[in-house]
Amino acid sequence: MKLQGVSSLSLFQTDYMALSSGSKINSAADNAAGLAISNKLQAQSNGLSVASSNAKAGQDMLRVADGALATMQDSLQRIRELSVKAGNGIYTASDLKSIQQEIDGLKQDIQGAAKGTNFNTKKLLDGSTADLNLAVNPQGNGRKIQMADTTLETLGIADYDITNHIDFQAIDRAIEMVSEARGSMGAQSNALDYTINVNDITRINTVSSISKITDTDYAEEITEQKKNQVVDQYKIFTQKAQMQNQSAVLKLFT
Repeated sequence: MKLQGVSSLSLFQTDYMALSSGSKINSAADNAAGLAISNKLQAQSNGLSVASSNAKAGQDMLRVADGALATMQDSLQRIRELSVKAGNGIYTASDLKSIQQEIDGLKQDIQGAAKGTNFNTKKLLDGSTADLNLAVNPQGNGRKIQMADTTLETLGIADYDITNHIDFQAIDRAIEMVSEARGSMGAQSNALDYTINVNDITRINTVSSISKITDTDYAEEITEQKKNQVVDQYKIFTQKAQMQNQSAVLKLFT
C-alpha cells in the first residue's frame, strides 16, 4: 500500500509539473530523445533568427550605399548639364573658368561620398571593400555582397576640365557606372529579401516542431491526471475493502 501511494504521488507530481510549466519535458528523464531533438531544433531556430538579422543588416548597408550613389548620380547629371552649357560659344574664358569651379565642387562631392560613405566603419564605395561575406544561414555563411568603387579615378573624371576639353563620353560613362552600381545594390537587396523570407518561414516551421515535442498538451495532461486520480481512488477503495475483509475474518477467529 505504501509503495502504491508513492507511485501515485510521483504521477501527480509529473502531471502538475507539465501543467504548471507548460512543458512536458522538464528533465531528461521525461523524454531523453525528445530533449535531444528539441535542443538541436532550438539551435537551428536561433541560427535562423540571427541569419535573418544579418541579412537585414546587409540590406541596411546596401541602402546606405545606394543613398550615396544617388547623390553622385545627381552630381554627375549636373556636371553634364554644365558641360552642355560650356559648349555654347558665347561664353568667355572667364565664364568657362567659373563653370569649371562649380564642376570642381561637384567632383569633390562625388569623391567625398565615395571615400566617406561607410557602414559600421567599413568603407563602401572607395574600392577598399570589394566583397563582404554575410552569414545569412544557420551554418554561418551564405552570401557574398559586392560593393562598388566610385572614386573619381575609377569613374574616369578625376581630371575632367571643360576649359581644356568637353568630353561627354567620359561623363556618360561615369553616369552609366554609377547607374550600374545602383542596380547591383538593388538586386542584391532583393536577393536578401528572398533569403530573409526563407529563413523566417523555416524558423516558424522549426519552432512549430519544437512546440509539438516539448509543449504541454493541456487537454491530454488533464485527461491523464483525471485518469490517474480515478485509478488512485480505486486502489485506495480496494485496499480499504481488503483491510475490512481481513478485519472481519480475524474477528471470526477471536
